[in-house]
Amino acid sequence: MSHPEETRFSAQIDLAARRLGGMVLEATDEFFAPKENLLEPAPPVFDISSYGDRGKVMDGWETRRRRGEGCDVAVVRLGVAGVIEQAVVDTTHFRGNAPASCWLEGADTGGPPPDGSTSWFPLLGDTPVQPHERQVLGTERAVRVTHVRFGIVPDGGVARLRLLGRALPDLWTEADPNGRLDLAAAVNGGRAVACSDEFFSSPHNLLMVGDAKEMSDGWETRRRRGPGEDWAIIELATTAALDRIELETTNFKGNYPDRCIVEGVHAPGTHAAELSSDRWEELVPATAMQPHARHRFEVASDGPVSHLKLRVLPDGGVARLRAYGTVDDDGWRRYGLARLNVVDRTRAEADLLACCGSTVWAEQVADRRPFSDATELLEVADAVWADLDADDHLEAFAAHPRIGERSGARWSSQEQAGTASAEQTTLADLADGNRAYEERFDHVFLICATGLSAEQMLTSLRTRMDNDPETERRVAAEEQRKITHLRLDKLLRDGGAG
Repeated sequence: MSHPEETRFSAQIDLAARRLGGMVLEATDEFFAPKENLLEPAPPVFDISSYGDRGKVMDGWETRRRRGEGCDVAVVRLGVAGVIEQAVVDTTHFRGNAPASCWLEGADTGGPPPDGSTSWFPLLGDTPVQPHERQVLGTERAVRVTHVRFGIVPDGGVARLRLLGRALPDLWTEADPNGRLDLAAAVNGGRAVACSDEFFSSPHNLLMVGDAKEMSDGWETRRRRGPGEDWAIIELATTAALDRIELETTNFKGNYPDRCIVEGVHAPGTHAAELSSDRWEELVPATAMQPHARHRFEVASDGPVSHLKLRVLPDGGVARLRAYGTVDDDGWRRYGLARLNVVDRTRAEADLLACCGSTVWAEQVADRRPFSDATELLEVADAVWADLDADDHLEAFAAHPRIGERSGARWSSQEQAGTASAEQTTLADLADGNRAYEERFDHVFLICATGLSAEQMLTSLRTRMDNDPETERRVAAEEQRKITHLRLDKLLRDGGAG
């Protein structure tokens, strides 16, 4: 139970929560108490008389006393990938057996469990730990992770570990082929960002997976004794055109709302406190709620929606809110940019290299993160490219297959689609032209092929054969710039390197 007069509402969720799929995969030691207790959702308890054959039974993870160098480590798989902003290290009831300090590292494996080749990066340096205390520790890097390593120095016990932050999954894999999914779901990146009241339970519960198990597994406000209503604002995973909204009052039988209204607004990136009341569009009109029931509403918003406002009149409890819709191109770009801004350096450079094969270019663009929008990303890409020398250009050119050749790279195949239906004589002429071009200029013939036929590409190749090498390098560099723009847009919209 939380009390808004005592705690300020937080939009963070526990990315390692069991109900989202969080799991402790392994630990170096768990002699006195098992590693799984770290993610137990209930608060830690203490039974003064509870002993087993290994000693005092503790509600947490506790290792034996270390007599040599090193420390104990637990590996945690997050329930949903995202950016960890705070680590809650709770040593409640561990008084004479708490660690001296702790640290946290992260990795983005793309999903599979970490192995010996996994690259770990620091999230929290070695930090003192206090006994019998719930400590909230801010992380040092805003970077997307799928797994963490939690170290306790040198040994000891921790009751609970919470990893608070913002979910940022690979949303492209969650949507159906038409880009449709539940945009409010926490596992997809939806989050509650504000509410009028959370006296009995948090609005974050509205967005959790599966059916609510009990009344506490929903959002419930206190009983209103005067005029007004309660509300919660949900920021969707990204902008989308919504077609169906579901409200569930599961387990709320004598305390469900009398009526509910759902409104939407398109204001991506806007803080909840700045959302103007006159901008909200009614998606679900005031509708009488039923106890312990699921309510489905077909909706049709005037345009894309970024936030929802659930209004409960006058008060009461709602178990779940689902918001199904189709992500628009701008929504994919926004989501892809958010991901690019916070993936680790190695992943960012690999994604950028698929857009332009210059190592220096990828490094320098990665250095300039975060980007405020897609326009800034393209401007930075152009500025970095303009400052590179001939060797960098040639490295980028070499990453492309010859025009007309089959390539395993998805983006290259898409860009050269104009050659798929070309006559064999045209393809043969392209092959001959490629060889002649490379003998003259010592690099592959490069052209922004999207939308061009094989005949148009061949004509351009023959025309450019008359250029001198320096002029042709600059022409090819401009073609690379155009290709880079197209590929950066694809990177943001489909999330995968080509």
